Amino acid sequence: MRDPVNEPLGQAPPARPRRLRRIAVTVGLLAAAGAAFAGLRAVDWRQGGEPYAIARIERLPASPAPTAPNAAAAAAKTSMSQGTADADEIEADSGVKVVRSGGGGAGGAVVIDVPQALSLRLPPAPDKRLVEKTRFGLLPRLGADGARAAEVYSRPRLASEKLKAGAPRIAMLVGGLGLNPASTSDAIARLPAMISLGFAPYGDSLESQAAAAREAGHEILLQSPMEPITYPADNPGPHTLLTGASEAENLDSLLWQMGRFVGYAGIVNHLGGEYTADARAVTPTLAEIAQRGLFYVDDGSSPRSLARQIAPTLGLASATADAVVDADPAPAAIDAALARLEALARARGAAIGVATALPSSLDRIALWCAGLEARGVELVPVSAMTARAPGPAADAGR
Repeated sequence: MRDPVNEPLGQAPPARPRRLRRIAVTVGLLAAAGAAFAGLRAVDWRQGGEPYAIARIERLPASPAPTAPNAAAAAAKTSMSQGTADADEIEADSGVKVVRSGGGGAGGAVVIDVPQALSLRLPPAPDKRLVEKTRFGLLPRLGADGARAAEVYSRPRLASEKLKAGAPRIAMLVGGLGLNPASTSDAIARLPAMISLGFAPYGDSLESQAAAAREAGHEILLQSPMEPITYPADNPGPHTLLTGASEAENLDSLLWQMGRFVGYAGIVNHLGGEYTADARAVTPTLAEIAQRGLFYVDDGSSPRSLARQIAPTLGLASATADAVVDADPAPAAIDAALARLEALARARGAAIGVATALPSSLDRIALWCAGLEARGVELVPVSAMTARAPGPAADAGR
């Protein structure tokens, strides 16, 4: 750099001696040649001219045996996570004795990751035994082997070891999914997998959303729009089941609803105060549901509903909800309704609640569910509450 303070004005800086410049150039050339030679040493024609490197690998000395009191348990845990521990060692370290069929000893160890084995994910749908192709899409049907969607697609009940035998049970059904992608995703992600989810037959991504719910472990139901008392002022939507329609027309509407997605274990009414009170209208609908191997849930919103009386005569597995917990969507009101539902379960041994996937409902239900087990209450899927009585459909499925 130039020094404008000490350098005489108008004069260039003194030139470097030629000899020093020659030395610098020579050193630079030698360095470049050395680098090129080093690079040539990392290339082998047998490797197709590709560069390679040789690393020296040495065996490290063995680590001393751990002396902590829980070292054996830690070692067993490490071995189990790697899937290499001997079965006898695993039993000894864990304190769990496995009784094998025939009294034989342990074979090769098969390590089960319990959280993964009890995964919330349900098997994919559809099960080929349980669907038929129609002009409405894939519809549920009884399997040739007697398999029923009500059983195959329902969520297994996993009893908690922390709860006493005969602990009160609560099932919760949250509906209104499929209409709003954000609230649907929120409900699937935030609610415990034991909570059953109801999907309306409307929406653009029902197949993928229903699959996502099942993958997260949620048993799903189809919400069937039915004529409310205030119809036509309140119209649930296209293909609503109506008291004024013919049996054939209502069957077409029901099958259209059923063909919107797959994997549901049962059907629950959406509204329907007028429809479910009409025996002539609702009986063929419930009969069709039974013949297709599904269960039925009455949401309990109408005291006039005849479903609870008719379903047993058709061999239809069914249940009736005890409370709509977010009829008043205020958080304090939801908390109070959940407390009443819990008290009812303690008094009767079991209770079913229903709600809609509103943000306030999801918040309060998720928080309430988090403390259920600690309070001695078991959360179960809705299917665990359905009772199947002998009847024509039950006999046909045998």
